Amino acid sequence: MAITTVLGILKSSKFERDLKGAAGFCATYGAHLTALAVSIGAAPSLSQYDAISTIWLDERQREIDELATTTAKIKETLSGSDLSFEVQDLYTEFAWADEDFAERALYADIVLVGSDAAEDADLRKRIFDGALFQTPTPILINRGQKAIAASPGSVVLAWDSSNEAARAARQSLDLLERAEIVHVTMVDPVARLRTNGEEPGADIAGFLARHGVRVQVDRLSSEGKSADAIITRHAVDMGADLIVMGAYNHPRWQQSLFGGVTRRMIEECQLPLFLAH
Repeated sequence: MAITTVLGILKSSKFERDLKGAAGFCATYGAHLTALAVSIGAAPSLSQYDAISTIWLDERQREIDELATTTAKIKETLSGSDLSFEVQDLYTEFAWADEDFAERALYADIVLVGSDAAEDADLRKRIFDGALFQTPTPILINRGQKAIAASPGSVVLAWDSSNEAARAARQSLDLLERAEIVHVTMVDPVARLRTNGEEPGADIAGFLARHGVRVQVDRLSSEGKSADAIITRHAVDMGADLIVMGAYNHPRWQQSLFGGVTRRMIEECQLPLFLAH
């Protein structure tokens, strides 16, 4: 999938590093950057007489003013570049922040979440609840300090023959095609006719190879450890610049809590992580 429009989500109070990363990513892919400056306000607090607290009103206005200042700074920074861009601002509340993110993610090929935004657990949760689980748009989160490589040397594609993994492979093709090698990584694969086939990983490897992707299939034993731990260790061992995986299909109530492998990878992985649902 060609990357032509990127939604970069920027935390109003701390955004410089994420903006630099988003601008660099868009310059690499020749993509339009929609920079979304975000501030999430607290719910109204009531006084003794059920009136809205003046302290809350003052804090809300301070946050709105800070967001306006941030938006102006982002516009000024991007104006000095050759990028195609627009800057939007979003002041929202926790109760409906995920819907706001979902609405904006619909009009992007990919959502970027840098380390500044990812450090905020509440903001991170709303972004993923909305952009990832309520839209078909993938998310690329980078919690580490290094920028996303323009041409990755090595990429680990976590593969389990699920719809989510297949969608992640297709939506990340623009990234995979640039890599020197893509490791199709399977943990405890079982050869079954209607899942992985007689040779697990061969089908997806063939599909990627026909797109010009250089592929290697790695079948790993879990050794009694969790799949996310094995995938992360393998990515480190292979010197991977990126991990690509599906956001695994759980019941809706678990999705909102980032259940299982998906949650742990989002919260702990220090390598750039591409997720599709």
